[in-house]
Formats: sequence, structure tokens, C-alpha cells
Amino acid sequence: MSYSELYSRYTRVWIPDPDEVWRSAELTKDYKEGDKSLQLRLEDDTIREYPIDVQANQVPFLRNPDILVGENDLTALSHLHEPAVLHNLKVRFLESNHIYTYCGIVLVAINPYEQLPIYGQDVIYAYSGQNMGDMDPHIFAVAEEAYKQMARDEKNQSIIVSGESGAGKTVSAKYAMRYFATVGGSASDTNIEEKVLASSPIMEAIGNAKTTRNDNSSRFGKYIEIGFDKKYHIIGANMRTYLLEKSRVVFQAEDERNYHIFYQLCAAASLPEFKELALTCAEDFFYTSHGGSTAIEGVDDAEDFEKTRQAFTLLGVRESHQISIFKIIASILHLGSVEIQAERDGDSCSIPPEDEHLSDFCRLLGIEHSQMEHWLCHRKLVTTSETYVKTMSLQQVVNARDALAKHIYAQLFSWIVDHINKALHTSLKQHSFIGVLDIYGFETFEINSFEQFCINYANEKLQQQFNSHVFKLEQEEYMKEQIPWTLIDFYDNQPCIDLIEAKLGILDLLDEECKVPKGTDQNWAQKLYERHSSCQHFQKPRMSNTSFIVIHFADKVEYLSDGFLEKNRDTVYEEQINILKASKFPLVADLFHDDKDSVPATNTAKSRSSSKIHVRSSRPLMKVANKEHKKSVGYQFRTSLNLLMETLNATTPHYVRCIKPNDEKLPFHFDPKRAVQQLRACGVLETIRISAAGYPSRWTYHDFFNRYRVLMKKRELANTDKKSICKSVLESLIKDPDKFQFGRTKIFFRAGQVAYLEKLRADKFREATIMIQKTVRGWLQKVKYRRLKTATLTLQRFHRGYLARRLAEHLRRTRAAIVFQKQYRMQRARLAYRRVCSAAVIIQSFTRAMFVRRNYRQVLREHKAAIIQKYARGWMARRHFQRQRDAAIVIQCAFRRLKAKQELKALKIEARSAEHLKRLNVGMENKVVQLQRKIDDQNKEFKTLSEQLSAVTSTHAMEVEKLKKELAHYQQNQEADTSMQLQEEVQSLRCELQKAQSERRVLEDAHKENGELRKRVADLEHENALLKDEKEHLNNQILRQLKAESSQSSVEENLQMKKELEEERSRYQNLVKEYSQLEQRYENLRDEVTILKQTPGHRKNPSNQSSLESDSNYPSISTSEIGDTEDALQQVEDIGVEKAAMDMTVFLKLQKRVRELEQERKKLQVQLEKEHQDSKKGQGVGSSPHDQWGRLSVALVEQQNNGIDVDQDADLAYNSLKRQELESENKKLKNDLNELRKAVADQAMQDNSTHSSPDSYSLLLNQLKLANEELEVRKEEVLILRTQIVNADQRRLAGKATEPNINARTSWPNSEKHVDQEDAIEAYHGVCQTNSQTEDWGHLNEDGELGLAYQGLKQVARLLEAQLQAQSLEHEEEVERLKAQVEALKEEMDKQQQTFCQTLLLSPEAQVEFGVQQEISRLTNENLDFKELVEKLEKNERKLKKQLKIYMKKVQDLEAAQALAQSDRRHHELTRQVTVQRKEKDFQGMLEYHKEDEAILIRNLVTDLKPQTLSGTVPCLPAYILYMCIRHADYTNDDLKVHSLLSSTINGIKKVLKKHNDDFEMTSFWLSNTCRFLHCLKQYSGDEGFMTQNTAKQNEHCLKNFDLTEYRQVLSDLSIQIYQQLIKIAEGLLQPMIVSAMLENESIQGLSGVRPTGYRKRSSSMVDGENSYCLEAIIRQMNSFHTVMCDQGLDPEIILQVFKQLFYMINAVTLNNLLLRKDACSWSTGMQLRYNISQLEEWLRGKNLHQSGAVQTMEPLIQAAQLLQLKKKSHEDAEAICSLCTSLSTQQIVKILNLYTPLNEFEERVTVSFIRTIQAQLQERNDPQQLLLDSKHMFPVLFPFNPSSLTMDSIHIPACLNLEFLNQV
Repeated sequence: MSYSELYSRYTRVWIPDPDEVWRSAELTKDYKEGDKSLQLRLEDDTIREYPIDVQANQVPFLRNPDILVGENDLTALSHLHEPAVLHNLKVRFLESNHIYTYCGIVLVAINPYEQLPIYGQDVIYAYSGQNMGDMDPHIFAVAEEAYKQMARDEKNQSIIVSGESGAGKTVSAKYAMRYFATVGGSASDTNIEEKVLASSPIMEAIGNAKTTRNDNSSRFGKYIEIGFDKKYHIIGANMRTYLLEKSRVVFQAEDERNYHIFYQLCAAASLPEFKELALTCAEDFFYTSHGGSTAIEGVDDAEDFEKTRQAFTLLGVRESHQISIFKIIASILHLGSVEIQAERDGDSCSIPPEDEHLSDFCRLLGIEHSQMEHWLCHRKLVTTSETYVKTMSLQQVVNARDALAKHIYAQLFSWIVDHINKALHTSLKQHSFIGVLDIYGFETFEINSFEQFCINYANEKLQQQFNSHVFKLEQEEYMKEQIPWTLIDFYDNQPCIDLIEAKLGILDLLDEECKVPKGTDQNWAQKLYERHSSCQHFQKPRMSNTSFIVIHFADKVEYLSDGFLEKNRDTVYEEQINILKASKFPLVADLFHDDKDSVPATNTAKSRSSSKIHVRSSRPLMKVANKEHKKSVGYQFRTSLNLLMETLNATTPHYVRCIKPNDEKLPFHFDPKRAVQQLRACGVLETIRISAAGYPSRWTYHDFFNRYRVLMKKRELANTDKKSICKSVLESLIKDPDKFQFGRTKIFFRAGQVAYLEKLRADKFREATIMIQKTVRGWLQKVKYRRLKTATLTLQRFHRGYLARRLAEHLRRTRAAIVFQKQYRMQRARLAYRRVCSAAVIIQSFTRAMFVRRNYRQVLREHKAAIIQKYARGWMARRHFQRQRDAAIVIQCAFRRLKAKQELKALKIEARSAEHLKRLNVGMENKVVQLQRKIDDQNKEFKTLSEQLSAVTSTHAMEVEKLKKELAHYQQNQEADTSMQLQEEVQSLRCELQKAQSERRVLEDAHKENGELRKRVADLEHENALLKDEKEHLNNQILRQLKAESSQSSVEENLQMKKELEEERSRYQNLVKEYSQLEQRYENLRDEVTILKQTPGHRKNPSNQSSLESDSNYPSISTSEIGDTEDALQQVEDIGVEKAAMDMTVFLKLQKRVRELEQERKKLQVQLEKEHQDSKKGQGVGSSPHDQWGRLSVALVEQQNNGIDVDQDADLAYNSLKRQELESENKKLKNDLNELRKAVADQAMQDNSTHSSPDSYSLLLNQLKLANEELEVRKEEVLILRTQIVNADQRRLAGKATEPNINARTSWPNSEKHVDQEDAIEAYHGVCQTNSQTEDWGHLNEDGELGLAYQGLKQVARLLEAQLQAQSLEHEEEVERLKAQVEALKEEMDKQQQTFCQTLLLSPEAQVEFGVQQEISRLTNENLDFKELVEKLEKNERKLKKQLKIYMKKVQDLEAAQALAQSDRRHHELTRQVTVQRKEKDFQGMLEYHKEDEAILIRNLVTDLKPQTLSGTVPCLPAYILYMCIRHADYTNDDLKVHSLLSSTINGIKKVLKKHNDDFEMTSFWLSNTCRFLHCLKQYSGDEGFMTQNTAKQNEHCLKNFDLTEYRQVLSDLSIQIYQQLIKIAEGLLQPMIVSAMLENESIQGLSGVRPTGYRKRSSSMVDGENSYCLEAIIRQMNSFHTVMCDQGLDPEIILQVFKQLFYMINAVTLNNLLLRKDACSWSTGMQLRYNISQLEEWLRGKNLHQSGAVQTMEPLIQAAQLLQLKKKSHEDAEAICSLCTSLSTQQIVKILNLYTPLNEFEERVTVSFIRTIQAQLQERNDPQQLLLDSKHMFPVLFPFNPSSLTMDSIHIPACLNLEFLNQV
């Protein structure tokens, strides 16, 4: 392609600029062959002529199209050169705030000098498992690439981080290690990943310092190897260090600091444990005050020191060793502050004896003060014949002291590194490792010394390795694609490396000069000039004889030779080292005994910790005084560097180049000069040059076809082979065949060819656009003409219509006038006619009415006469009929009396017959047997007792009748005095009854007075209500003003409370999840211990047992009861008085309780006084029967307080009396039988000849039966009356001994309330009436039952009297209470009136405040009253439930005992064998099993059960079976069996879930069964709240004995764990599909465009043929989930929550990937997302899951898709975005706008000003600082109560479960 085609008009180019390095310009006219210059227009519209030389290829660089600007990978740029790279980095850094960019295999990281929220755990999880080219550039992507290649290729990896000081190397390395620690966390509890991260604070403290370029600059290089096992979990680490800058210990430049540890130790000097260090502030020490700056802005040295100590502790450094380390560091500070005084001669010096710093130095190191003082100022000279001790000058002493300080610090640094390596070492076999190299970048300063020389030498070696690796990758790519390989010329820095390290190189000559006795730096420099003056990489400065220049790969560097020899020697005198070796502190002595040579060795951190090589002299050991180490620093550094290069060459390297954007440390400020300098130094431009030398642009055939199909012709598209189509198109578009190559899967382009194709594509689009515009404009003109024509015709039509309508209107008006005239005339005529007509009608109506009234009167008179005749005739007929009926009745009575006498005579004759007596005797024997059985069955079921009670009642009625007849007989035979006595007794009873009636009248009068009092109270209450209404009116006026604010605040409080409830539920479920994880971890550890301890003879030990036995050890029955006031007091005692004082609720509650106790005390006092008065009156007057009954009634009233005790006493009394009555009845019946036998025998002897008829016999038998039944009924009544009387007497006696309880209630036995007086009298009259209607049964009343009935009636009368007196007392007490209430209301009204008056005197504001306070206090008291009432009711309910359960248990035990005893008795009574037929009973829904079968039950029903086995049965069948087993254990009251079965079930479910932790079907199966089991325990618990939907049959299946509330809580927690495991499995299945289906797959074909891709899209981590999923795959998977859960009977509410959680995960993963992928943020992606989301919503509606809230969880993704499609230009667009994107945070909105990438040149980028506008409008939002959504977030699950409609007896157990040992009960 010629220059004239490339450099045409409007082409943009780059030209050099002294300020901005490169500047953009645009050609104003085409370039023609032979032109010497180009006409350019700069961005500021200035015209400039730029000279060019085509022959020398001196033409400006071409600028890339805008569509390629801002690419993630620099190699994706079409034009690869320095200005393009610089501009792309600048745009990404400043406009998009992206600090990471790929450049081939290099990650370029620009330091933002600002904390960015892109390093959290959520970002780590987002990058984990992703391909490197799929996500935006990040240090985590490089770490993931290394981790993935290590796992796939099983090859060691290295991450090489380099850059200038302050560029962010240490931070990048730290984040890489954090990623490995998170992703590859250790599988055991060693927490090795935490130890690896903990080494960073220690190494930063002892190896980092503040420099002019960086506040935390690493002054050493380190290489950390992180070891992994076969499962790729971290098992250990190892650290190597390189070239510690020891000179910083004794010297710092201006505005720099020493190592951080010195300042941290000085900041913590005030701590008690550091008093012995004798430290003060850092400004007081010479070694820490050189730079003049001892503090760093924003850094707290004391806090950092605490972190350092914690890191030491975590790495296992003992406290004693830590103190020793700090002593050594403090001693270095004291050594630097030692005062050295020069003597007069100048050749010697001394140290003052009183120097405290030297004393502290010797004390802290445990060495002798005198020896150190001597050898600091002297040195030893050893010759072949003798040894001399020589003094040293002041400068020599200072140098020796500084050398000793540097040596001590270097040795300590080495010891700490060794200890860290020991802490990170592991005994497990290392499978592979990833190394992280954090090493200094290329450095050049104004004065460069030995350290800069070594640093640049190391960078030369690393650059050589980098170049060879890049070249190797390019070669592999070409060979893989079968491209003809051509040698690429790249820069080889081997000559520069040879200059430094070859024989007689710079280092070699330096070592030789160090061996010369009087060698100097100048002599060494001269040797360099002589030896290397002809080398192309070496130069001599013109103006200096002590400097030299080395031409490195990055730049020329001038080194000053002063100090090279001294630093290379690193001389430390032997005498000083020997003193340190003799230290009394072991750690100090160990630091220097590590050197094997007797001569002290110069130590660098890397000599032992990295290379592990000990260098020994080949000659015999000989002491040589004042000599340096055998191995120089340069030699050791070269050796360790070679070992490092061997390690890197054996691994797969990954490169991170850190760039410092400016020297002022300003956030997001870009200095192009500094950036270009570093890009050249770090090898980024070299990578670009190598790529540009070959084929940098690479497209797959598919992507090329989709991108450039617009350049293809229709006949070419007819071919189905895309590869051949691409070949033909390229050959026709690009004529030069060298500009592209066809590979196996890709097309390779030379630099600039993609830009040319983009230009052709843009021209094609431009032509198409012009054609479209032309057509559209013509169409618009046609439309405009047609619109004008239509408008003209419309105007004409409307005008003509208007004229026609006006004419029609005139005609209508004329016709209307005529019609009006006609109608008016007609109306007048009609009115005249109507007047005449109405007058005639009125006359007719009056006349007709007169005639009708006359006829009506005549008819009425005739009708009344007929009625009189009818009634007269009827009276006469009735009188005649009554006369005849009376006569007939007289005749009938006479005849019936005659027949009765005859019949009675026949019955008497029949009764005397023998056969009748025999039959009667047989019947009576049966009756005796029957009565005997009744006595035996007296304590059976309640139904039998009820029948006996009714029988006794009927018997008693018959007995009363008999007694009445006998009384009549006695009245005829006895004397008159007996009748008089009876009359007197009756008269006395009547008197008593009259007294009772008079008392009743008195009570009625009192009741009337009570009514008057109540009326008065009502009036007072009415007045009080009026006052309250006035007060309420005032309060309402106040509250109306605050209504709006209060309503809004209440809504906000409700929302806040709801949110807090959700958070609390989520927190609880997270705790359950953590508990399950810890439980799982414990089981794993236990299994490992079991495996390790296992021997061939396996013995059972505690570790083999289930760890869940103790977890499920819960009590069976809950028996917790707490009082109300006692709770408050206990609460105060527990939390303390001071804290309880802050709880206003408790305080008010206690205060109210005190008031109640005071009122009760007053009431008891008054009652006690009344009792004393009553007792005095009783002693003074006497004890008449009436008074006794009165006292008895008072005692009865007082005894109403002992509810439960009285009930028990009454039951005992009732049972005893019942037993006595039955015994007496038995005796009486036996006597009756004997007498009847005698009478029958006598009658048989007297009337032997007579015969009785069968009728008389049956009649007698029926009469006997009726008599017995009546007797039983009446005896039961007498029994009840006796029981009541006895109980009343017992209460009276008990009332004298105990104080009455006012608040309690009692009841009569077998009754819920007292018998009223009216009821008792009515019962008495009923008895009398029964007696009057009963015939004579005197022959059955031979045992004197009449007296018993009489005594009973007297006791009834007395009881009625006592009840009347008790009622009068109650009325009196009620009156007193009402009076007290009236007084209280009066007092309250007075107080309210006073308060109201006081309130009126206050200001309006004070009135409002006072009213609010009063209302608050009132509401508080009411709330406390309600709360106490609720608590009392709950307490009473719990107590009654507990008593009910106890009584039920007693009844069941008694019934079982009675049944057993009865069976025994029957067994003994039977005299012959009888075959007993068992009746078939229905299945009661209980399953019985033996204890030894429990393990089989759990194995068959839980552990070995598969869901497919129960596919055709009832859902949740195992849960129903388990409950039926639990129910039987409850029925048998076996709490151990219940506990064992529940514990085994829970443990079995946990084992199954652990075994099938990745099986969705199994997890769903047990989630549904666990929930159903939980529902069953609730539904049949007996709690009314859970039984509202139960049927009567289901209520029979409730548990009777045990309260399993705590087990329900355990099952609820287990359900939460299963639910979380279910979600985890489902997420694991869905997560690999989400990104591919939602973002990458083309749901709408042809919508998404293809952009040029860089090297990372062909990353080695990407495996060919990776699975790509579509949206249908996700829907199929969710269909599978839904089907499984529905088939297994999972609750619909839980299914809704499952899909809500899954949709949230889809939303979070998709949105997170969208926020981390620049290529996905485009308009077409937004359209694809909206389509995919609509498909998911449609699926939800189809499955009826739209109510789950899943769509709401997708709202952030929906808004992100809309944001990608919205217009992003004007201020109105910004407002629309802010109002629409409410679910997205500010950071997410800005991130998407920054990432938005046009797919073609017709789209516009989002401007920086628009993004700033968005940020300004969103400032008021309080969004969280988290960029990504938490994809691991889990909504709290709610398990609703869903009772089952099935009954237990309807469930069938299939044979496939192998549960034959279960017996149905």
C-alpha cells in the first residue's frame, strides 16, 4: 500500500512534542509523491508544516481508528507504536479510570494513588475460574491464569512484578498472594494462607522505607514460592530475598526515612514491656533523623507496630524472641548515637565513659562494655611474625561503627527471613508452586552508586529472559497455526550482560581491585576505561574521571565509582564480631555463629535464605586481620541472580509491569514523559516492537466473517465455507500477499491492515448511509407534497360544507317558527277543553260516592246481626255437650274402678303362685350378678360412670315415691302427736323459707341501692367522659399538626423493622450455615484422625462414634415457666442495678407492681379487721344454727381461693362417699333379695294350689326393674348433696387455719359454678312433685330410706340458706368495691381537673408538651396492664396445659392398671375355658417396632433409601412413617425411645447429605421430607395454633405425653442447612452456564458485532472447544429443578424461595461480569440482555412462579441493560438515567458508562463530562462502596406451616421399603 493511499486528507497522525511527547494532528490535504512535507492541523486548529523523508522512512505515525482506542489489550491496536500505546493507556487511565491494561503477555498496572474498590472478596470470586481474555485486565486475572495453568499443565508458575519505586510493585504482589490464599486456601486447619499473608507486615516493617518517590518503598527484592499439593491447596511457602539496602540503616537522603521498624519501635517505647529498651522519640537518634522526616502523613507507626507484633505471633515467633528482636533493633539505634571524640593527634579517638547509648547497646546485646568500648576505637593488624593493635581515626571509627550496625541489621534480617520460612515450611510433599517475584525496577538518578548498578544488572537479566519468552511464544503461535516462520529481529542485551558479568567484566575487575591492598575507586575506574573503552555498551564521561556510563536496554546510566569498593567489600572487623559471639543472649550469639568461617562474613539476606550455598575457602583456614569476606557482595549477588534465573526459566512466567504516572503522587494524574520513560524501561515497548515485526493482528475466520461481511459480494456469500470466503475477499481487498497469512484457525495481519479494513468498512457504511439518506429525503419530500395537497383539498371541502350548512340552518329556522306557532295554538285549545272535562268528572265522582256509602251501611248492619246469632247458637250447643260429657266421665270412672279391683285381685293371686316365685328368683339372681359387676366396674370409663349416675337418679326418684306412700301409711296408723310433730317440722321449714324470702327481698333492696350507686357512677363516668372528650379534642388538634410527620415516620419505622427482621433472620441462618460448615469440618478432621490412628486390628474408639449424638441430646418435655413480676426482679438481679436503671419498661413494671401490692395489703388489712369483728360478735351472741350456717357460708366464700387444692379434696371426698354408698346399696339389695325370697317361699306354702298367670309375673318383674333404676338415680342425687355438704364443712375447717386467697376461684365437684337458690328450690319442688305422682312402692322401702331422704332435704335447705348468706356478703363486698371505685374516680377526676387548670395556665407549646407527656404515661400504664394480663393468661395456660397432661397421664395409668387388675380377676373367676374372639380394630396410625430394630429402620428409611424407590407413592412418605413411629413411642410414654429415634433420624439425614453433597435430587428429597416431618410435629403437637385446619380424625393422632418443641427447632435448623446445600448444588450447576448464556450467546442472531481482539483472547488458559451455553440450557436446567421439587412434594413456598435465590445468583453473576468486561458493555449487549430477561420472565409466568419475587431480584440487571441502550449526551439524558437506575449504585452506573464501548465508528463514546454530570447528580445517594454484587449472598429462608390433609391411618407402606418388622397398631 503506497504512502499516497495511507496519508490522504483527513488522516490523523502522531507527531513528536517536547511537552506531551506525542501530539495528534490531521492532514489537511493529500500527500503526493515527491512532497517534502505534510500539511497538518493540530487539535487546537493551528496549521503546521511537518517535514518528512520517505526514503529514510521518516514519516509520522498513523493514528488508530476511534473504535480501537481504549482497548483492553494493546496488541489489539492496528497501528502498534509508542504513541498509540501511550494514548491508549492515557485514555483508559484518565477517562475510564482503568489502571490495568494488557500488552500481550504483560499486565501494565498504573498506580492510581487512590484506594479503589476492586480488590474485595467478591471481585476475587468473580475472576475465579474465568478465562483471562474474558474479563477486564486485573492482577487477579493474571493470578487466575497462573493458577489455572499450574493445575492444567502441572507446571510451576512465576509472576514477575517489576517497576520503579512507588509504582505499586509491593501492593500488586500482595494482591496476587491474597488471591492465591483465597482461591487455593489450605484444606487443613494450619491456616497456612493466613501465615503467608502475615509475612507481608513483617517484611514491610524490616525491609520497606520511605523514599522521595514512595512512602512504602521495598528496599530489597523477594521471591516467594507458594507451594500447593495435588489438590492445589496451599501447603506452605518459602521466601528468598535479594540485595537488602544496608546503607539505609546508617544514612538516609533528604526527606527519606530509615526502615519502618525503627520508627514503629520508637512509637511504642512508652509501653511497659519496652521500658528497658531506653528508647525515646525517633528525632533523638542519629540513625533515624538523617532525612529530617520522621513521620509519614496518614500512617500511624504505633498501629503498624501492633500489626507487626500480631504477625510475629501468628507465625509462631515466641514472645521472648520478639523481645530479643526488638532489643537488637533498639541496640542499633543506641549504637548510632554513641558519641565518639577525636584525640588531639587526630590518629586516635575515644568514647566517654559516661556515654549512656554505649551502655544501653552493651546491655541490650548482653556483651561486655569495656571490650566493645576498646575495639570500637582500635583495630588489630596481623602479620606473619607478630600482631599489632592500632588506633583508628575518627572517620575510621565512624565507618567501623556503621559497618557493624549494617552487619547486625543484615544478620537480623536474615534470621527473621529464615524463621518466616520455617513457619511457612510444611512436611507434606509439594506438588507444584507459584512464585511471586517482587523486585526493583530499572533505576536512574542524578547520582547512581553500587546499589543502582546491581539493580540495573538484575533488570538486564530479567529483560533478556522476558525477550526470549516473548519470542518463544510468538514462535509457538506461528507453528501452531502453520504459518511460515520468518526470523524476527529483536533487541538482544547479551553484550551488555557480558560487559557486567563476563571474565574481566565490571564485576570481575571490581573484585580484583578489592583484593589489592591499596586499591581505590579511582584506580578501578581507570582499569574500566582501559579495558572496555571499545565496548559499544560502555562510555566514559567527558567531564569526569571517576564515573562511567553503561548503555542499558532502557537508557544510558552514569555511575559514580566512589564507594563501590567499600560497598563491595562490606568490611566488618573480626574483634567486634567476636564480642557479639560471646553475648550472654542466645539469639544474639546465634546470629553470628551461623558464619562457618572464623573471619566475619559479609551477609546479605539472600546468601542463606535463597541459594542455600555455603562458600568455603579452598585453602587451609588462616586468620587474616582487617580483611573483608572471602566472597564479595557483587559475587554473591551474581550467584543468587543466576539461581533466580534458573528458577524462572524452569517455570512459566507471567509479567506485571507497574507504572508510576507522576512523581507528585497525585490521584489519576498522568505525566506522559514519566510514563514513556518507564514503558521503555520495563520492556512494554519491546513487546510491541516484537509483535509489530510479525503479524500482530489476528482474527478467527468466524469473527472476520461476521465483522467484514459487508465488504463481501452476494455471490461470495453463496458459498457455505467461511474460510474460502475470507480468503477470496482478502485477496480482492489487499493486493500485497505479504500483508496477511492464512493460518489453521486464524488470519494473521501485518500492522496497519486491520485499520485499512476498518477504513474500507467505514467507507462501505458511509456509501450505504448516503444512499439511505438520499432515499429517505426523497420520500420525505413526497410525503410533504402529499400532505400539502391533502390539506388544500380539506380546506376546500370544509369551506363548501360551511356554506351548505348555513343555508340548511336558515331553512330549519323558518320551519321551526311555523311549528312553534302551531304548537302554541294547539296548547291553548287543549287547556280550555281540559278545564271543562275536569269539572264534569268531579261532579260525577261525588255523586257516585254518595250512592256507594249508602249501600255499604246496609250491608254492614246485616253482617253484624248474623255474627250475634252465630255466637248465641254456639254457646247453647257447647253447654249441652259439656253436660253429656260429664255424665259419661262418671260412668267411665265407676266402670274402670270395678275393672281395676278385679285386676288387682288377679295379680295378688298370681303373685302367690310357685312358678312365678321361681321365675322371680332367677331374675333376682341375675340382678345380683349385674349389681356385683356394677360395683366391680365403678372406676371404668367415663361413659359407664355416666350410665350409673343416671340409674341412681332414677332409683332415687322411685325411692322417694315409696317413702311418700309409707309416710301416708304412717299418718293413718300412728297417733295424732306424731302428725303434729311432722306438721311442726313442716311449719319450721316454711318459716325458714319465709326468712330466706325476706332476706332475698333485703338483697333485692340492696341491689336497687346498688343500681342507684351504679347510676351515680355512670353519671360521674359521663362527666369524666366529657372531660376526656375535651382533652381528646385538644390532643387531636395537636396531633393533626404532627400527623403527616408521624405517619411518614411510622412507615419508615415499619420498613426499618422489617429490614431488621430480615437481617436478623439472615444472620441466624448464616450462623446455622457456619455451624454446619464447622460441623462438617470437625467430621473431616475426625475422619482424618481415624485414618491416621487406624491399625489392622481396628478398635472402636470415641472418634468412630457419631459426633452428632451430643448435638441431638435434647430434653423430651419442655417444663419452663416464668412469672411476670418475678421475671422483672430476676432480670434486674441478672443485668445489674445500673444497667437495669436504663430499662424504662422494667422500671415502670416494678413501680406498677409495688402499687398493686400496696392495694392488696390494704384490702387484706380491711378484711382482717372485719373477721375480727365477726369473731367477736359470734363469741358474744352465741352459736345458733342460723349463725353456724352463716359462718359456714362465709367459710365457703373464703374457700373459693384454693382452686386446685379444693378440686383435689372434692374428688377424694366424692370417691370415698361414692364407695360407701355403693357398699350400702349392695347390702340393701342383698337384704331385699333375702326378704323377697322369704316372701316368695311363704306365699308358695300358703297358696300351693293356686296358679299365677304370665302377665302378672312380667308385670311384677318390670315394676322391680323400674324401682331399681329409680333407686339408683335418687341415690346418686343424695350422694352429690352429701358430697357438697362434706366439702363445705371441710372448707369451713380449712378456712380457720389458712388465710383466704382473694384472687383464686374454686368450683363444686362435678360442677362449674354454685347452685343458685332458685335452682335448689326448683329441685326440691321437683322432688315433691315426683313423690306426689308415684304409686305406692312401700314394699321396696324396708331399709329406712325415708329418713335418709328427709335428712338430705334438710341439708338442702341449710345449703340454700348458706348460699343466700354468701350472696348477701358478695353483694356487700360488691357495693364496697363500687364505692371504692367511685372514690378513686373522684380522686382521678380531681387530679385531671387540677391538671387541666394548670395546663390552661401554661403556654401553648408547654400545653402540647404536657399533654403529650400525660398521654405517653397513660398509654405506658395501659400497655403494662395489657402486658401483665397477657403474661398472666399465658402463665395460666401453660400451667393448665401441664396439669392436663399430668391428669391425662394419671388417668391412662389408672385405666391400664384397672384393665390389668380386671383381667386378672376375670381370669380367676372363670371356672371353665372359654374361647374369646378378638374383634377386628381399625388401624390407629401408629407403627410399633422393637428397640433393636431401630438401626434397620434408619438404614432402610434414611441412609440407604433412594428417591426413585418412592416415585409412585405418597410424597414425603418417610416423614409420615417416622412420625407414626414417634407417635407410638409417645403413646407408650417411652421418652428414651423418642429421643433415640429422633437423634438417629437427624444423624442419618446428615450422613446422607454429606455423602450426596452434589446430588440435587437427593438433597431436594430430604428437604421435602424434613419439612414434612417438621410440619407433622407441629400439626399433631396439640397446640391449638397448629390445629385449626385439622379434622376430628387428625386431632385423634396428636401427641399426648411429650412436648417436642426443642426437636422442632433442631429440625428447623437442619432444614435450613439442607436448603443451603440445595442452593449451593443448584448454583454450582447453573453458574458455568450464566455468562455464556446471558452475555455471550447470540439470542438475537446478527445483533452483536465483533471487535478486534488482542493476545489475551488467544491466552493459553483457553481450551479449544470449550462449552458454550445458550439460554435454553438454563431454562432446561431450571425446568429439571422445578420438576424434581414438585414431584417430591416440596412446599410451594420453598420452591418460590429457591427460584428467587437462583434468579438473584443469575443477576449477580451476569451483572458482575458485565461490570468487569469492557467488550460486553455495548448497545447490542443491552438488547440481548433484555431479550434474555424477558424469556426468563416468561418462564416464571409459565410455571406460576412470578409471585416469588425473582423478577425483583433481576431489577439491577434490567436497569443495567436499559442503561446500555439509553441516550448518553445531554443533561436531560443524565436526569433520565438517574431516575431510572435506582437499583444500581453510583459506582456501578459510572463503571458501566466508563466501560461502554461502541461497536462501530457511528456510535459515540460516553464523554467524561457526561460521566461527571452523572456523578454530581448522584452525590446525594448513600450507596454502599461495593462495586460488585455479592453472588454468595443468600436470602433468609422461611418455612411456612403447611398441614397435611392425609390422616395417618390412610397411609400405606410399600413392600419395597423392607419394613416388615413395623407393626400397625
